[in-house]
Amino acid sequence: MTGYQSGISKYEGMSVKVFGISVDSQPTLAHWAKELGAEFPLLSDHMRATAMKYGVLNANGFCNRTTFIVDSDGKIAEIIEGNAAVDNAGAEAACRRITHK
Repeated sequence: MTGYQSGISKYEGMSVKVFGISVDSQPTLAHWAKELGAEFPLLSDHMRATAMKYGVLNANGFCNRTTFIVDSDGKIAEIIEGNAAVDNAGAEAACRRITHK
């Protein structure tokens, strides 16, 4: 999340929305948002329903790091997984591609 926060200005003017989803509870996410100075919403999937539906919940009950780029039609345009999902460069490039179709 820190990579996305530090690069949040790169998404300005792209007609995109950035938000994070975590299996952490809302109080935990509120703490992280304050600590990180997050300028984007952090959403709780504490019941893990979204993580299960998107196939990112691992055997330990946590999520694999994944970034989903969803286009204006609500379709997943790109999926970035693992260490690449932590760095926002791939997400930024994908957002630029889908907003300039």
